[in-house]
Amino acid sequence: MKVTFITGNQHKLKEAENIFQKFGIKLKHVNIGYPELQGNLEEVAKYGAKHVAKRLEEPVIVEDAGLFIKALDWFPGPYSAYVQDTIGNEGILKLMKNVEDRYAEFRSVIGYSAPNVEPKIFLGTVKGHISKEEKGNCGFAFDPLFYPSENNKTFGEISTYEKNEFSHRRRSLEHFCNWYKNK
Repeated sequence: MKVTFITGNQHKLKEAENIFQKFGIKLKHVNIGYPELQGNLEEVAKYGAKHVAKRLEEPVIVEDAGLFIKALDWFPGPYSAYVQDTIGNEGILKLMKNVEDRYAEFRSVIGYSAPNVEPKIFLGTVKGHISKEEKGNCGFAFDPLFYPSENNKTFGEISTYEKNEFSHRRRSLEHFCNWYKNK
């Protein structure tokens, strides 16, 4: 079994390769862009997968992820990459200043499609909360701000290997792999 992963993010690719190997699924990597809708993660992943599957004429997966903060009405959500590039972690901490409810989730959605097949989505979530300061130099983006419920350290304080044991991306990729192996 083989599927093509469309991403330009080497962190995502490495994590996916480790998971797919455990399921005996071969992963081909292609770094091509595709139009991203302005919508929720599920809409972005479905559209991207369908668009690229048609273009490449083969089964593909795409992944979209975001940080969702309850007290900020689930912002930045699908705009996480843009928010990271513009206001970064410091901006999020400013928005969270004097906020008591620091509940947050990292969500990952895998979109799968093949030519002439309607896309399917697979969601993975990690619940936690936002730190009051950046902690750690591991990971990337919002990792130094996010305390997962499963750990007493931020994603920025644990190794990539440790994070990948229970990350939102791992969960969405495993949901996909279980489905793909049994379809």
